[in-house]
Amino acid sequence: MNIAFSPCPNDTFVFHALVHGLIPGAPEFDVTYADIDITNGLAAEGQGPEILKISYAALPWVLDKYALLPCGGALGRGCGPLVLTREKGQGAESLAGKRVAVPSERSTAYLLFRLWAARHVPGGIGEIVVLPFDEIMPAVQNGSIDAGLVIHEARFTYPSYGLQMLADLGSWWEADTGLPIPLGAIIARRDLDLASLSAWIRASVEYAWAHPEASAVYVLEHAQEMSPDVTRAHIDLYVNEYTANLGEDGYAAVTALLARAAREGLVPEVDLALLK
Repeated sequence: MNIAFSPCPNDTFVFHALVHGLIPGAPEFDVTYADIDITNGLAAEGQGPEILKISYAALPWVLDKYALLPCGGALGRGCGPLVLTREKGQGAESLAGKRVAVPSERSTAYLLFRLWAARHVPGGIGEIVVLPFDEIMPAVQNGSIDAGLVIHEARFTYPSYGLQMLADLGSWWEADTGLPIPLGAIIARRDLDLASLSAWIRASVEYAWAHPEASAVYVLEHAQEMSPDVTRAHIDLYVNEYTANLGEDGYAAVTALLARAAREGLVPEVDLALLK
């Protein structure tokens, strides 16, 4: 069976046991490591692997072919995307007419950014430039981009680039809705045994928590030059109760995000019954 997820520590930590034959009854997996912008595209084309990690913001385009699984993904609190600039003390209005780099036009980060900017940036953003997430901070640093929307370990490393946080979109979302931030979803082809897939993935999450040392080498091999301390902080932030089970709050967060975005005309309207 084929699966695609990012090389980020939270994904490699979660799926280590599953893809290394440590979950009884699970099939062998052929893994594709890919940035979220790539997996969003693969899912939208309908020709991708049977199981993928994508942005929750990309769900409206894929729910006819793929089902949302209730485990393995990334939701949480205090873990949202950041808007970064070079200059201190800038407000949201400073982004009016400026060039902003984002990791994907169908990423949850970008969707949150558009919802936030609609309320806080009079006159609107100038130009949106899509870059791989690891290229965004260098582009802001060297001045080729006015601001950057960053995700993943950038929460911990942006000061080393001399950058400033203009806005924490996760904090804004939590204050506005009281809900966790829906970031990355695990989806699977609807013609598969979804109950078994969910059970295997949940078992992989539980194995990771019970044996954190087992995945250490695998995680660091794919951690894109992160230090062990940053890797651990990344896992601690993004792998949580919602990774094992979305639960009522998790589904409420996903529903709120997609419903609000549909009202703003940012995504197609979703049949919410397809989310479960």
